[in-house]
Amino acid sequence: MAPSVAAHLMRTESISRADTPEPSARQGRRNDSSQGGVQLLDPDGGLSKRFEGCLAHIFAKYIEPPFVAERTELGLMKPPKDAYLTEAGLDRYATETNGQPFTSETKQELKDMLDCDTQGRLTLEGFFQIYQLQTENDEEETWKDLSTHGFGRDLNLVSSRREDEDEPATSTSATTST
Repeated sequence: MAPSVAAHLMRTESISRADTPEPSARQGRRNDSSQGGVQLLDPDGGLSKRFEGCLAHIFAKYIEPPFVAERTELGLMKPPKDAYLTEAGLDRYATETNGQPFTSETKQELKDMLDCDTQGRLTLEGFFQIYQLQTENDEEETWKDLSTHGFGRDLNLVSSRREDEDEPATSTSATTST
């Protein structure tokens, strides 16, 4: 089972990478740029623009309110500025990414520590914050998440995984009222 995002958020100690393929490599910068490899983090440690585009695409699959998908020049979905993840959207994202929804404690930690709207719903900026922290601490986990959502190591959608191109241009979230 994949580690909890909140576990990465709560880490304050230095991470030993002795058991990884490149123990001295800086997280988010493993791909060899001279060989065409893309970087998840920019030289200042922020998310690279290309990585942000991938994350925005992933976020767009789970947002509320439903929307007509605007596409970037690379064909990635671009969420509207006021988009957010409801608890149901967050559960769908966690289940599709890690195999199970976040616990209520994890959700509360996310609300307390990340950018959310006034109603406590995770914003795109908060989603970026999750991956900023995760990539700094465990880059390989980020690559696994990206692969799960159809991205290759070049941060392009893999043609066999382009599930979004066959779906309608609106998000698939459903709301029920009781």
